[in-house]
Amino acid sequence: MKVLGINALFHDPAAALVVDGETVAAAEEERFSRRKHGHRPVPFAAWELPELAARWCLRSAGLDISDVDAVAYSYDPALARPAEDLGLDDPWDHLRQTYARRAPGFLATALPGLDPAAVRFVPHHVAHAASAGLASPFHDDTDVLVLDGRGESASHLAGHYDRGALEVLRTQELPHSLGLLYEGVTEHLGFLRSSDEYKVMALASYGRPRFLDELRRAVHPTGDGGFHTDPVDWQSLVKRRSAEEEWTADHADLAASVQQRLEEVLLELAAWLHGRTSSRALTLAGGVALNCVANTRLLDAGPYDTVWVQPAAGDSGTALGGALHVARAEGDLTAPMPGADLGRGWSDAELEAWLTTARVPFERPDDVAVAVAECLADNGVVAWFQGRSEYGPRALGRRSLLAHPGHERNLERLNDVKGREQFRPVAPMVLADRAARIFSRGPLPSPYMLFVHDVDPDWRDRIPAVVHVDGTARVQTVHADHDPLLTRMLEDFERRTGLPVVINTSLNTAGRPMVDDPRDALECFGSAPVDLLAMGPFVVRRPQGA
Repeated sequence: MKVLGINALFHDPAAALVVDGETVAAAEEERFSRRKHGHRPVPFAAWELPELAARWCLRSAGLDISDVDAVAYSYDPALARPAEDLGLDDPWDHLRQTYARRAPGFLATALPGLDPAAVRFVPHHVAHAASAGLASPFHDDTDVLVLDGRGESASHLAGHYDRGALEVLRTQELPHSLGLLYEGVTEHLGFLRSSDEYKVMALASYGRPRFLDELRRAVHPTGDGGFHTDPVDWQSLVKRRSAEEEWTADHADLAASVQQRLEEVLLELAAWLHGRTSSRALTLAGGVALNCVANTRLLDAGPYDTVWVQPAAGDSGTALGGALHVARAEGDLTAPMPGADLGRGWSDAELEAWLTTARVPFERPDDVAVAVAECLADNGVVAWFQGRSEYGPRALGRRSLLAHPGHERNLERLNDVKGREQFRPVAPMVLADRAARIFSRGPLPSPYMLFVHDVDPDWRDRIPAVVHVDGTARVQTVHADHDPLLTRMLEDFERRTGLPVVINTSLNTAGRPMVDDPRDALECFGSAPVDLLAMGPFVVRRPQGA
């Protein structure tokens, strides 16, 4: 069976394709449209259909829309209730519901040849759950927790997958929402809600949770697998910060307080779920599951042996989850996702044509991995464009900026290159068989950069650029079986420097989506102080003095 998954309602429009139970393609529309998270100047215009992503998914598999058996749309308007009945202040909600009800017609217009009757509405949190439970290696027996801002009328789902079938054990009705709580403090701290929540997580490491008592009174589990989030008067705790103002210790303390309360509530929700199932594995999805610090706390202090997180845990992942859910419901045996590299890629000949058309001097070294390792060892910054792009918000060695971790100033240097706040950390990419010598507490291997790890004290001075203020790092492990080119580069860098680690951050600049195609890569290289672009087997070097 061929199922096209579509997310197009709140943010992060995306498409995914599942064929005979196998995930073959998935991509976010922002990589094509260059509008980050699908945002446009007015709120309701964020609901863009992922036309370009859907067409690419079909084209990559040699399919036409007429070949598709079903289209899974990751929202069910039949389950929705008016925002005012849910206690939400959302003036655009009535338009959102109208948009969702008419989605089959919109999709048929965007994808000529589609029969609107082929569109299946999948409840938003069920799609999230499938993106975790069915996409994970544990889909035959795993618990699943979904936590985000909101779905149709809920913000949370707790359930269990048994041989691919989902049993929903608890949901939490709106307006109570851990995701909306975190979005609210994100906005109060001067960041963009539904976009910059990871900045609050990073800022929290600089603060003390001195507002924790107030947060515990407002946010508390109910003992039955649910929770309450009472309204919080953020202004009574800390003065609102504008985007132009510098952050203060008060702002960091508020971030630390919200972060700690989130972790505490997640632990209680996980304990309740485990008490119902006694499962050994937990899978996570929803925007809250992108909180790496909370994920590590769940694994470290929670009841589960294993915690697996969908790398596209935000709303983009519901495109894949919806497709997997429909495929399974129709009788296909769904397989775990093969990795996060599910987006666009180019042949060597196509890349050479792009470089030739751009009229930039380029070369083809004997081994691009060695050329990059040499540049990094000389403290150069490398734009790394290889293979199929990543699905989800993390750069995982396909569309990355790389640098030497042994020079402390490289943290500031990369944040300057990207035009972002200096309190933001960058991540280490490490050879999988070396990781346990350097990093502890978090899970290893950790291929999707969704947990934090403690950095061994003996290594903190050796790789200072990737050590956050609290002594942790958000690790990505690299294994030769999946990433032979990255492995060769890391091995050669270790031979030159003694360090099996390089800095890895996303290949983009502030406010722009991650680089996806060759044009994006060349534009980024041309506008940012990057020393070398490695695109497929080719390299472009910045001229001396440029």
